[in-house]
Amino acid sequence: MSAFVSTGSSADFTLTNDGWFPDIDATAARSALRLDGSVTDVRLETALVNAMLSVNQDLAEFKVDHEGFPSLASVPATEINKVSRLVILYKRAVVCTAGAEIAERYRNYDTSASGNKNAEALTDTADELRRDARWAIRDLIGRVRTTVELI
Repeated sequence: MSAFVSTGSSADFTLTNDGWFPDIDATAARSALRLDGSVTDVRLETALVNAMLSVNQDLAEFKVDHEGFPSLASVPATEINKVSRLVILYKRAVVCTAGAEIAERYRNYDTSASGNKNAEALTDTADELRRDARWAIRDLIGRVRTTVELI
């Protein structure tokens, strides 16, 4: 058995959004998620598109409430490194949602004993990414992160 593992290559591409929400740079998403070429561009694109659809739906009411603004970036908000905090949070929500999907899908590829041992760790990663996405959405819309109800 060879120790050489080919991970493929990836191309730079950007996913165009609906015109109000920002476009998503797949290369930046790949870097943020620390994905190598074993996650193909097609799989990354699919996960990012699904994430964009999901996050856009979650923020549909927010978008309607701010329909006087031509884009999310134009809604008044503080800036970090000259980027609107709303845009930063939106991109975080999309990237984390896509990352959770990829983590869930790729846990099935290694069915060896080591793969079974790592499955639970990958589940935690997917759960943590979903949590981070949910928190980014809640921070964007200005809601508290946790709702506690006594039963």
